[in-house]
Amino acid sequence: MISRFHFPGRLPAAGELELPDALAHHAVRVLRLREGERIVLFDGEGGEAEATLQVRGKAAWAQVEPRREVDRESPVHIVLVQALASGDKMDWVVQKAVELGASAIQPVQAERSVLRLVGERADKRQAHWQQVAVAACEQCGRNRIPEVRPLQPLAHWLAAHRDALSYVLAPGGAASFGEESAPQGAVHVLVGPEGGWSDAEMAAFDAAGCRRVRLGPRVLRTETAGLAAIAALQARWGDF
Repeated sequence: MISRFHFPGRLPAAGELELPDALAHHAVRVLRLREGERIVLFDGEGGEAEATLQVRGKAAWAQVEPRREVDRESPVHIVLVQALASGDKMDWVVQKAVELGASAIQPVQAERSVLRLVGERADKRQAHWQQVAVAACEQCGRNRIPEVRPLQPLAHWLAAHRDALSYVLAPGGAASFGEESAPQGAVHVLVGPEGGWSDAEMAAFDAAGCRRVRLGPRVLRTETAGLAAIAALQARWGDF
C-alpha cells in the first residue's frame, strides 16, 4: 500500500517539490521510506498527486506527477456533535468518525461531561484532534480534511442551530433512522457524554426541534454511539 501524506497548502504543478520538515521526518525517519519509493501527497482541498520520494541527507523531496481531483466524500453531509468524553475516547471518536465519512466534528461541553476544558487547554486539544483528523485522512484516502471545530457549550450550539436537522441519540427514542426521510442538507448527530444527557438538556433539545432517535434496544457507550449512527446514515443515504 502506498503511503499517503498531507501536504499543507495546495499542491503545486508537477515537478520537484521539497517536503516540509515534519512530513520528511515522518516519511524517512518514522516510516523509513527509501529513495525512489512511491508516495501520494494530498492537499486537503480535494486534490492528490502521486510522487517519487527523493532523500538528500536529512531533507526529502518528491518528484510530483500532475495533481488530480479525486472525490471520496460522502453524498450525505454528517456533522458529529460529540459531548466531551474522558481519557483518549475523543481521539478514538475523531479518528473513526473521519474514517466513516463525517464532514465535521463539533465538540460540546455537556452537564455530565467528566472532561472539562477551557481557554488554552481547549485550544490545544482542538489542535490535537485536528491532527488526529489529518492522520485519519492519510490512512483512509480522503482528500478533504474534516474540520474539528472549537469547543463550545451545548447551549451555545443549540442557540445557533435551531433550524438545523439534528438527531439526538437517546435510549428509548421514538424513531429510528429507518423511519426518517432522506435529508436535504447537513445532518447533525448529537451524542451525550458517559453519563448521558441530563433531563434539562433533553428538554432543551425538544424545545429546539431536535429529533430523538434510537439505535436498537441496546445502550451504547459514548465512543460507540456516534460512530454507529454515522455508519447507519451512510448505509441508508450515503456511500456504504
